[in-house]
Amino acid sequence: MVYIGNRGDEFSHRHLRTMFELGRSKFSFYSSRDTQSMADVIADADVVINLIGKYYDTKALEDTNKFPYLNYKVSTSIHEANVEVPAKIAELCTDMQVDNLIHVSSAAANPESSSEWARFKYEGEQEVLKAYPWATIVRPTQLFGHEDRLLNWFANFADRFPFVPLVDGGHALTQPVWVDDVARAINRIVDQPEMFESRRLDCFGPQDYSYAELAKFTNDITGQDPNLVDLPSDVMKYPARILQFEGNPMLTPDLVNLMSEDYLPELSEEGYANQLQKDKIFTMKDLGVTATPIEKIAFKYLHRFRKGGHFILQSGYH
Repeated sequence: MVYIGNRGDEFSHRHLRTMFELGRSKFSFYSSRDTQSMADVIADADVVINLIGKYYDTKALEDTNKFPYLNYKVSTSIHEANVEVPAKIAELCTDMQVDNLIHVSSAAANPESSSEWARFKYEGEQEVLKAYPWATIVRPTQLFGHEDRLLNWFANFADRFPFVPLVDGGHALTQPVWVDDVARAINRIVDQPEMFESRRLDCFGPQDYSYAELAKFTNDITGQDPNLVDLPSDVMKYPARILQFEGNPMLTPDLVNLMSEDYLPELSEEGYANQLQKDKIFTMKDLGVTATPIEKIAFKYLHRFRKGGHFILQSGYH
């Protein structure tokens, strides 16, 4: 039985019901500021998987007594989503004697990062391990898949604007991993959770790319032809300060900081292979999961951006 905590209404998650056998899933409402509601979700759990995270502060308008009589207030901060809530979950797992906790973090987690989000991801890991020392930490690189915020980001930006910005020329490297591969790896942990207690799993794709290469790769699939504009990170933050007020922002100043740094696994392939068994950091390869190349998947969800439809380049359809 899978219990899935959610904060939305029925329509926000009903598409997930078809992924489970009849009666094998239960969706329970919770509030991150209501500890009892969170305890109710995990009350009967043997394994808890924390997927909660956010890359921007959720903001809402509030009335004020002074001109302009409106103010943006932060309703949920990235610190609350990435540090406080995971810590609370870990504390509940300890108090309720849950057998295993899997905390999904990020390969970007780094206390020295210029990105506040990356620093909070690291802090969240430390708080989880402080409250629940046996937790398994999963660190994926950037995810790609049907609803990703990587390749879709480039395509959506090209759809809205005549150019796509490349932070500092798009030279920073990333090693994207297919979301299905990460899900399979987590599933292997769930099958043998005791083996992974107090250990870490790093998930990453088979090849690294620069952001400039990913932008060109996306355009090759979608047929879009935006100008790829090299913008210094300091300049890029000016439009980011405006776009951050969107409901689901495409760009924030902190995202600019993140895109100016490499988003890679901690070790090289040889480094992972030559580890001592005692303190070994697991990879998907250790779990029997082969990383899928981005070229095999991207077309399936990017071709929708083609003007004229999927078969526009195929003779005989038009």
